[in-house]
Amino acid sequence: MFARIADGLTIPPFFQGVGVRLLLAPMEGLLDADLRDVLTRACPYDWAVSEFARVSGTLLPHRVYRRISPELQSGGRTRASVPVRVQLLGSDPSCLADNAAHLAELAPPGIDLNFGCPAPTVNRHRGGAVLLDEPELLHRIATAVRVAVPAGVPFTAKMRLGVADTSKAVECAQALAAGGVEGLVVHARTKLDGYRPPAHWVWIARIAEAVDIPVTANGEVWSEADWRRCRAESGVADVMLGRGAVADPFLARRLRAQGDAGDHTIDRDGEWEELQPLLALFWRRVRERLQPQHSPGRLKQWLNLLRRNYPQAERLFREVRAARRPAEIDAALVRHGIAAAALPLAA
Repeated sequence: MFARIADGLTIPPFFQGVGVRLLLAPMEGLLDADLRDVLTRACPYDWAVSEFARVSGTLLPHRVYRRISPELQSGGRTRASVPVRVQLLGSDPSCLADNAAHLAELAPPGIDLNFGCPAPTVNRHRGGAVLLDEPELLHRIATAVRVAVPAGVPFTAKMRLGVADTSKAVECAQALAAGGVEGLVVHARTKLDGYRPPAHWVWIARIAEAVDIPVTANGEVWSEADWRRCRAESGVADVMLGRGAVADPFLARRLRAQGDAGDHTIDRDGEWEELQPLLALFWRRVRERLQPQHSPGRLKQWLNLLRRNYPQAERLFREVRAARRPAEIDAALVRHGIAAAALPLAA
């Protein structure tokens, strides 16, 4: 068991209040600033978390954080005014603390620690979910970063249930809470599980009972029915959406509108009409940021998930699947009524 770094630590104001929180997840290589921009335009989220900044022995310059979270240049918020917390990944407590203090100079809406990434390249360098075999190290990291992060900056973490099994899940959560983490998102799978279903939401309930900080559920929420089952099995109210939000950009909006009232008929045709200018905006931003040989892959990546819910996305995906040049994508979008070239970038 771990002792808290300060007796009588109360839940900060930014975790208090009524209502259910819906958070937008960080997903390396998928849910970046471009996609975060359009998804937060489609739906209101309480906050989002950036992709991680890898900390490995050096003090990262501010430009690294601004590249990962360009929202830092506009008050730490997306254009739809959703706060974006910046995530750090690493294994050295002192180095993470120094970088957290340096990041805090940019006044982010929050600082988050990554103990959930299952990517082999990250784990081989002692980052992400592989650290869940070492609760004592998690405690040292959280304690060091807590001291470095100013009191007014929310300090949170995201973890999985373990590396190969769940035997240390509760101990890891307690280690982070004792170290001063003020809120915890739990992805209800182990590192070895990757993204394979199911998500073990019942373990979130066990973790929430063992710590005295707010816990948010994450993993395998694709629909309103999933959201209700997740909340029932996990026993927590707040949920972070990842791939479910990417595949269904209006899911969070429907959850807020319908709550626990039950599923309703979804107007997918109407949603697709609403989604078209967001697809166009996303494509514009991707084309500006990436080299021509890389930009088509980003649009196809999103369409590949959208086709779970939208037959129009399925048809468009099939048409652009073999496209290699941006001009081919432009022509396909126009044929599908998505006039990317005509959309003002600042819209």
